[in-house]
Amino acid sequence: MTLVLASQSFSRKMMLEAAGVPFEARSSDVDEGAIKRELIGVSGCQIASVLAEAKALAVSLGLPGRLVLGGDSMVEVCGRQFDKPTSRENAAEHLEFFSGKEMHLHSAAVLMRDGKVVWKTCETAKLQVRTLSPEFIQSYLDREWPEVSGCVGVFRIEALGVQLFERIDGSHFTVLGMPLLALLDALRGQGELPS
Repeated sequence: MTLVLASQSFSRKMMLEAAGVPFEARSSDVDEGAIKRELIGVSGCQIASVLAEAKALAVSLGLPGRLVLGGDSMVEVCGRQFDKPTSRENAAEHLEFFSGKEMHLHSAAVLMRDGKVVWKTCETAKLQVRTLSPEFIQSYLDREWPEVSGCVGVFRIEALGVQLFERIDGSHFTVLGMPLLALLDALRGQGELPS
């Protein structure tokens, strides 16, 4: 039986495809903003996990017996949590704030069957943002906007976004938005992939 990805995330779909995991993607239509407003004072990893679970649940309830994957990512810098930018100007503000600071990128994944969590995890990568000049930020957005409008942290690490950083500690897959190695192990444990 094919895994169901409760997301239309390009990055998550590409990771699953590249890893040879058969899946189909469905939109979850979860109101992320409403959920986040309920989670004031909660850590980034916890928020990402709650959102991943909500997405999986929204899809799982309509697909009895199917294994559903929910995922979410959250960025924290200096204790402040960041959503996807709402405009190019907002993206520039985010990048100005990130400049010279350490970014914590939390990526959560949840597997659910029949509305019940069967596995979940959250991994964190630490990304040291180099000092970004105003000129670089504008030229970066000239080339990357609007593609990065759907990216928390305002970057695609597989594209020009790699130029934002001077050091990255953590899994490349976590930075891309999904703790893939842990997920593959969980899928083997669920009998969805050969061991």
